[in-house]
Amino acid sequence: MTAVPSRAIRFHQFGEPADVLREDRIEVPDPGAGLVRVRVAAAGLNPADAELCRGFAPGPLPRGIGCDVAGTVDAVGAGVDDVAVGDRVFGSSDVVRQPSAGAADVAILRSWHPVPDGLDSVQAAALPMVVLTARWTLDLMGLGPGTTLLVHGAGGMVGYAAVQIALRAGARVLATAGPTFAGDLARRGALVTPYGEGMADRVRALAGGDVDLVLDTPRPGAGTLPVLIALAGGDPARVVTISNHDEARALGARVNLDELRAGGGLPDDGVLREYAALAAAGEFRIPIAATYPLGAWREAVERSTGGHPGGKLVLLPQVDAPAV
Repeated sequence: MTAVPSRAIRFHQFGEPADVLREDRIEVPDPGAGLVRVRVAAAGLNPADAELCRGFAPGPLPRGIGCDVAGTVDAVGAGVDDVAVGDRVFGSSDVVRQPSAGAADVAILRSWHPVPDGLDSVQAAALPMVVLTARWTLDLMGLGPGTTLLVHGAGGMVGYAAVQIALRAGARVLATAGPTFAGDLARRGALVTPYGEGMADRVRALAGGDVDLVLDTPRPGAGTLPVLIALAGGDPARVVTISNHDEARALGARVNLDELRAGGGLPDDGVLREYAALAAAGEFRIPIAATYPLGAWREAVERSTGGHPGGKLVLLPQVDAPAV
């Protein structure tokens, strides 16, 4: 094995993504023990990429973006015996400890699963962060059969995944969403209402009163947490946010990130393998808004950070990969 050349989208200082990200030419080393190296076929973007650029996880620089990866194994580290060179896998890059991540031609993965037959690389790369975040947060909330759950911001990808996961768990699911995904969420079994004035009254009408639990997913600044707490019977402990951290802490609502840090990170425990199989069978879906060649990363990042990407954005390094 030997280091291989790669383009990599990285930041060398903390700041706004548009200001600090740049395309580098690097050498990706052999994978260390317990790791694999892949030729990246697809890398999903997440809001977390922007937060990494802004300093969410202090650590050594430079650093890459793109936690969610699908690709073909080209090298395995010591102790890895569940995959071999040439296997198609999807999983998570180490965006904190590695000098580059999934937004590259080549990436080191810290966790992976085989891509099941019937699932393409784009769909596989859309799964890891949204599925693990949604599933872990719903488990944290104590969701169970018969629970009435409100997913506020179900048009975002974690919210969209959470609706599907909660319905499969036997919950009664209400969702707030804009017109892009309202119809799709309703067809999947959620009771859907728009955002905006009168939302609380519409939710209570659909639920027949207050709800048991609320998952809050819109980006910071929505200002709806007091309304959501009221919908949960006035109990802030029944509201969990994945995004409005400061406001939630001030109001006594729960912040999934705080409890995630206390628990040591997102556990997988076979969840991704399960949902990849469901996606391959057409029983679970993360909508793809657009794909971009890696060379168009700036356009993709600007859309991702612009507020309403309309689904998952995925980079495709192999589309414009340079000759090796």
